[in-house]
Amino acid sequence: MSDGARQPAGWPGGRGRGWAGGRGRGWAGGRFRSPLGDGEEQVIQQSTAPAQAAPAKAKANAKAKAKANANATGWRGAAERAGEVGAQWAPTVGRVLLGLVLAWFGYHELLLPGEWTGYVPVINETSNLAIIAVLVHGWLLFVLAVALVAGIAPRVSAAISSILLLEIVVSLSVNGLSNDSLRDLGVLGLAVCLTGCRNQRLVLRG
Repeated sequence: MSDGARQPAGWPGGRGRGWAGGRGRGWAGGRFRSPLGDGEEQVIQQSTAPAQAAPAKAKANAKAKAKANANATGWRGAAERAGEVGAQWAPTVGRVLLGLVLAWFGYHELLLPGEWTGYVPVINETSNLAIIAVLVHGWLLFVLAVALVAGIAPRVSAAISSILLLEIVVSLSVNGLSNDSLRDLGVLGLAVCLTGCRNQRLVLRG
């Protein structure tokens, strides 16, 4: 065959729409065409896009939630630790403050006993016996104050202080409640609470 015009239509190199070099849309020379149409491919891509974005959005939400939980846990943990420290040191702080209050009144009773004889029940305030009672009371307050601050038998010292403060509250409340009696009533409550505190810090001798 010398004439290419007589070659079959599907022959390579011919002018027909062959499978290799023709102008048709074969598998070798043309663009691959999906069995689905262009419109159907676009619909599938649009439908799968939200499904692909859903895991990323869920991951971002989980990360934000984990961060919020971490912040909440941090604040909650700090508050719990502060509460534990307060529970451990609160009896010690109360004990020292009670000791300072007793030391203050004991010091003034020892320094100026004549100004305190009016609080001595039954005994005449102008008598020497009232002054002696004030001095004894002042020394007892001062000794208890030192024991409480130093942590020497803190529960026993708090119990004795409770009895002494009860006597003061009763003697001040004979003629009715006053600012002084209510103040000493609060101090009495502190002393009573300290008698039940077993674990205390800064204690020399339990």
